[in-house]
Amino acid sequence: MMWLGVVLLAIVPSDSVRVISLDQALDLAQTYAPQAVSAAGQLRTSAAGVRSAYAAFLPNVSLNSGATRQYPSGGGTRIENGQVIQVPATPWSYNGSLSANVELFGGGDRIFALGQAKADRRSAEAGGVISRYAVALSVKQQYFNVLAARESKAAAQAQVDQAEQQLTTSIVRVRNQAATRSDSLRSVIQLNTARLAVLTAQNNLDVANASLTRAVGTPYPVTAAGDPPEFDALSTDEATLARMAEQGPGVRQAQAQLDAAKAARRITWTRYLPSVNASYSRSASGTNENFALGADDYSYNGSLRFSLSLPIFNQLQREEQVVRSQVAVENAEAGLHDARLAATQGLTQSLGDYRLNLERVSSLTASLEAAQEDLRVQQQRYAVGGSTLLDVLTSQTQLNQARQDLIRARFDLRVARAQLEAVIGEDL
Repeated sequence: MMWLGVVLLAIVPSDSVRVISLDQALDLAQTYAPQAVSAAGQLRTSAAGVRSAYAAFLPNVSLNSGATRQYPSGGGTRIENGQVIQVPATPWSYNGSLSANVELFGGGDRIFALGQAKADRRSAEAGGVISRYAVALSVKQQYFNVLAARESKAAAQAQVDQAEQQLTTSIVRVRNQAATRSDSLRSVIQLNTARLAVLTAQNNLDVANASLTRAVGTPYPVTAAGDPPEFDALSTDEATLARMAEQGPGVRQAQAQLDAAKAARRITWTRYLPSVNASYSRSASGTNENFALGADDYSYNGSLRFSLSLPIFNQLQREEQVVRSQVAVENAEAGLHDARLAATQGLTQSLGDYRLNLERVSSLTASLEAAQEDLRVQQQRYAVGGSTLLDVLTSQTQLNQARQDLIRARFDLRVARAQLEAVIGEDL
């Protein structure tokens, strides 16, 4: 295919536009794309939730300290509003305390809360995989769109070359009175149409580059490298792909959400059980003549306290929480069932699209070669008067359409593979 030979020369990026490979585009998008940033933040948040759930088994500890300056001071008494006021001998008083409290038993709510936090983290991890491949799919679509736009420009330039050649042949035949002036006029129209196709293709390429730049999130414009990936039949069999889809990130996330909903339901049942708490506090106070870190002599006191609380009735709030948690579990179960069906549907569609477009590429490649040969024959026949200009123009139209169909089939094939990878959550 001669027209593909000029694909790399179809556009020469300016110095301000950086040429990047597909792997570089994917790495940049995983760093700058908002969806990837959000997924990374969600994963950090869920990890913090697990740490907090573990810390719930530890006691709360607080330390307090204070100092007070009283006016007047020096001891003795004074009369104020007809009352005798005792004046403190030392102006500064200090106090400090250390306290700790811990829940000894809460019906197992902390254990279930830990299970819920871990399930939330698994959901965030699966969501991170979904996000990563969603970003990858978006980037690949834009990247392949740049390649398709570049191929379209190369095809349009080949169309210009053919139109110029045909115009030259038509002019020669008109001068030799072997054809009418209408042939040359039609050839001019074909040439102008081809030149407009080049301008349209260049505009589409500029738009595709801008879309790729946004997809990767770089502050500078980028364009795709000139080597488009070519794919063959998948090396992984359909049964293996089906198992991978059943364990894909969408199903894993739905399963984690169901686990979190069940843990939350268990927490609501602990509200009917008593809770046992223990607390300990120790405080100290003293006075001093001057401001310092503390008094010379402190008086201390402490206390250890155990408490038991059993809720009897709280205006049916616990019952409402139980119902809400049960509904959340049922919704999560339905979501898991739908996620499995969606994985099967996505696999069937993506795998079918990939196989179909693989055949389309093979068939359209043969059609393009046949269209090129047909145009060559028609041009030779027209040059010697064996065919009409209409035959040549018909062959040109068929060739142009074959080129565009093949470009579209290549694009659809690449996107179908990216969609398949997004379904199973793994690279193929």
